[in-house]
Amino acid sequence: MVETLAEGHPVKIYYTESALIQDLILELNLVNPVEDFQKYLNIFNQLTTIEKRFARKENQLFPYLEKHGWEGPSQGMWSFHDNLREQIKLLNNYNAKKDIKKIIENIPYLLNGIERLLTIEDIRLFPNAMELITEEEWKDFYIGDEEIGWMLKEKPTPYPAVTKEEAYLHPSQDHSQRDLSFSLENTFHYDEGYMTPEQVNLLLSFLPVDITYVDENDKVIFYNRGNDRVFARSKGIIGREVRFCHPPKSVNMVLRIVEEFRLGTKDVAEFWFNFKGRIIHIRYFAIRDKNKTYKGVVEMSQDVTDIQKLEGEKRLLDWD
Repeated sequence: MVETLAEGHPVKIYYTESALIQDLILELNLVNPVEDFQKYLNIFNQLTTIEKRFARKENQLFPYLEKHGWEGPSQGMWSFHDNLREQIKLLNNYNAKKDIKKIIENIPYLLNGIERLLTIEDIRLFPNAMELITEEEWKDFYIGDEEIGWMLKEKPTPYPAVTKEEAYLHPSQDHSQRDLSFSLENTFHYDEGYMTPEQVNLLLSFLPVDITYVDENDKVIFYNRGNDRVFARSKGIIGREVRFCHPPKSVNMVLRIVEEFRLGTKDVAEFWFNFKGRIIHIRYFAIRDKNKTYKGVVEMSQDVTDIQKLEGEKRLLDWD
């Protein structure tokens, strides 16, 4: 099946990554961290880029499977991903301490878990995905996949093949000059002024927070595309039920927040925690119209590590 797929097809890319993962597992089984810890660490760090594969599946592949009525991967396989993430986190702690004994004891659990996951993907996930997802839908994957990234050193061939003129250009790389008209014909009137749709997009893109908007029907209708997102997002989540947009271990908490907002008993919920050595602040706000009718919830996530370090005052610009 894979051999017949065109270059750049999302499933073909997954299998290319699978081959890389198998090679890395073989190398980790052969390397001795006692004799060459740095070599072990280099291979291990390369293997941990499997997080990009997890994120693509959760934000790209799973939403399309849900649209076709297969919700299993969003539950069971996402939980499997989280178990592997926990094992990687544990090993990263042992690596930082150079605790060779604990590394040798725990690395087999991670490698065996990844191999089991690859088997499930090969036997069930990808064959079923090929049956369910249409060719037109596969063509929608590339931009979202590119936003999240791949494990591969070389960026995969776009699918379907595009000309140079059609190639996607990330906003951060777009330096072309545009004459923005402030004519009312090209703008929308907001509560406190006028902006063009392009200006709205720019504003939301440059906000130092991740925003996700879930409407009153519990469907994701918007997220902002910043350059330094805290958590991965891609266009595959648009239209997705909010209960599928969070890991199984935290989804009940999110659903409770949504329900309390809907009932009008609460308006704000907030959390903060350590994530990859950074302090992440997450806030949920109930959205209501002028008649206090519930219109959804906005989730805002922000890296506040540097903000927490602020002391005293800074009243002057110190660029010079």
